[in-house]
Amino acid sequence: MKILKYIGIAVLIIAALFAAAYFIKSNSKSPITYESESPFITSIEEKSVATGKVIPEDEVAIKPQISGIIGEILVEEGDKLQAGDLIAKIKVVPNEQTLNTARGRVSNANIALNNAKIEYDRNKVLFEKGVISSQEFNNIELTYNQAKQELANAQSDLQIIRKGSAGGSTSANTDVKATIAGTVLEIPVKIGDQVIESNNFNDGTTIASIADLSKMIFEGMVDEAEVGKLEVGSPLKISFGAIPDKEFEGKLKFVAPKWNEEEETSSGVVQFKIEADVFIEDNHFIRAGYSANASLTLEKKDSVLAIKEALLQFDRETEQPYVEVEVGDQEFERKDVETGISDGINIEIISGLSESDKVKVWNKTEPEKKETASN
Repeated sequence: MKILKYIGIAVLIIAALFAAAYFIKSNSKSPITYESESPFITSIEEKSVATGKVIPEDEVAIKPQISGIIGEILVEEGDKLQAGDLIAKIKVVPNEQTLNTARGRVSNANIALNNAKIEYDRNKVLFEKGVISSQEFNNIELTYNQAKQELANAQSDLQIIRKGSAGGSTSANTDVKATIAGTVLEIPVKIGDQVIESNNFNDGTTIASIADLSKMIFEGMVDEAEVGKLEVGSPLKISFGAIPDKEFEGKLKFVAPKWNEEEETSSGVVQFKIEADVFIEDNHFIRAGYSANASLTLEKKDSVLAIKEALLQFDRETEQPYVEVEVGDQEFERKDVETGISDGINIEIISGLSESDKVKVWNKTEPEKKETASN
């Protein structure tokens, strides 16, 4: 009986060992069957996308030449103007102190002229009698003429202060005209607003902004890692959020030589400003301030060996790229590779692979199982 008992135990142990061996062997096989792809020859174009906006190449702020109050606005935003077109009229409101000073200057000029005239009339008689010399009389006549001119200047200044013009116009308005041809972008004032003239001490109040919308430039930002690859004069493609499915040609015209603190992103990435001419087609109207993206070609290579960038893996310690190459049925070995430029989909392989190699698709996901509808 004991022998049968030992035999039974031995059989159970042997069966358990066989079961364990089978379990280990079955679990050692990968549940995923990996596919592979071969390197191929293609052209790769490395691009950078700069975000920004389009602005007019030349935008002019129209400012008054005299202070006063807006009496009339004759244009609206969006109107197209020619140089010299009337934009607004300003009603002059003279400063009381300045007006009083001008009046005093006229009075003083009148007094000086009266005195000069008396001297002129008296010495003219003496000159005609030969009592004084011609040179002495000429000096007196010069003083008299200067006094007349000073009075005319004082009266003219008083007229300008009171009416905004020395022309003697009965209208108490002064005209504000367009200095260039273009479209009215903005009118930041309204009737009744007080405006200040443009002078050496004050920039003045802007009555309107005018720009030629047929000449636009793209203004955007590029990261410091890419700015060194840009060349002035390079072509680029510009797209607008407001005009989908349409790209406009452009030409890079400026790359900022200096970083500005305001151009640093919240993540600490240093950016540089770029500008590019935008070639606008006649059948499209581009508004100032449209958000835009500019696609710039940083580098392009033709007929290079490449693989899909998704096939690359990176060493956790060295962060060096490598791939797994098929050496047998579902057997792969690691191969370090040297990479070049990338377009985000394909990446250049400088060394480490050949066209005959088969690279493991290591990150392929299993398709989702479709649920059967219950009756």
